[in-house]
Amino acid sequence: MKAFLARAVMLVLGVILLIQLWIFSSLVWWRTHPVETTMFMRLDYLTDFNPIKQQWRDYDDISNNFKHAILAGEDAKFIHHHGFDWAGIQHALERNNEKGEVVAGGSTISQQLAKNLFLYNQRSFIRKGQEAVATWMMERMWSKRRILEVYMNSVEFGKNIYGVEAAARFYYGKSAKSLTPEQAAFLAALLPNPKYYQDNRNDRKLQYRKRVILKYMNGTQIPE
Repeated sequence: MKAFLARAVMLVLGVILLIQLWIFSSLVWWRTHPVETTMFMRLDYLTDFNPIKQQWRDYDDISNNFKHAILAGEDAKFIHHHGFDWAGIQHALERNNEKGEVVAGGSTISQQLAKNLFLYNQRSFIRKGQEAVATWMMERMWSKRRILEVYMNSVEFGKNIYGVEAAARFYYGKSAKSLTPEQAAFLAALLPNPKYYQDNRNDRKLQYRKRVILKYMNGTQIPE
């Protein structure tokens, strides 16, 4: 029995090590290469086998309006933290305890990107732990500019729609580089629930979120 348990522990540790090596090697490759697929994209494709819409755009080919909007909507402290916004996490925990359910996540853009690249959407302690490890590695291997660039190119904006270029083409018929402040705020406002908002563009929460992003986006600091 002891020998069986020892082998089982070694197997689990081996799998964990392989996962870390996969994440590390992927981050090394993606430091200089476009990210054309993520775990979220693969899982999305496997649910309905419809083609994924995604077109990579370099950082300078994306409107600064959108960069400001995405930070205002998702992570205003992005430039200043090292992957984790501890004050934001504490605030989210307090809100969740107050409401008796999960109503806020407190995840930074770095954490969201780590999840999108390597993990899945179900909440669990194992997933959150792996997300933390991947976030820690990413923040030490990539610049803030690179993290934001990959995030903007891989985040979901609707059914099978990933990245700001595909979103700009789908919603406005234009490139991501030419997004106006209002258009950028709308796309950023979609992110909490993009598949729902895609078909409910006049939803009150979406419109309120868009107005808030428009109000605060110029106060955000983007990587140069």
